[in-house]
Amino acid sequence: MVKTSREQIITTAEALIQENDTAEVSLTQLSQRLGITHGALYKHFQNKQDLWTAVSSAWFNREIIGKLQLPTHGSRDQRLHDWLWAFVNAKKAAFNSDAKMFSLNTAYVDNNPAALHQVLTGAYHQMNRILGLPVEETDHAEMILATFAIFTLPNFKETWNDAAYQQRFEAIWQLIKAGI
Repeated sequence: MVKTSREQIITTAEALIQENDTAEVSLTQLSQRLGITHGALYKHFQNKQDLWTAVSSAWFNREIIGKLQLPTHGSRDQRLHDWLWAFVNAKKAAFNSDAKMFSLNTAYVDNNPAALHQVLTGAYHQMNRILGLPVEETDHAEMILATFAIFTLPNFKETWNDAAYQQRFEAIWQLIKAGI
């Protein structure tokens, strides 16, 4: 039997999601596709939730976080503003480029706050670098990102192409800027 890596499992799970046009992929389907036993999946993941969180995180890191660069010029506030603007636009671009995969990859985290927090950890770390905070202390970054929920949560995706998109972003930025 061929040794299967965590990355192979995640890649195969993503492929099955796309092929089946649903986030409802069973572990049996996944293990059959990989040619491994159902139990072999648990050598890499604690449980089914851990696997689907890893799949969502991999997609999010590749399609959104991986497309961002930390701003290096301007004040701390300006760098955070620019990063947030790039972040919300990366989410918007991911939705606009493939709405189906966006929806399928966010379906699991939509109703799972613990998974959402884990998926967003990379974003929190980037924000903390900008803010000069310890990377592992994510509370401030999480609160700031929560303020921009209408630009980040998939429930609001249908408003991301509205004409007032940037104006709404700037209005929220002005509300929180003083508190940063």
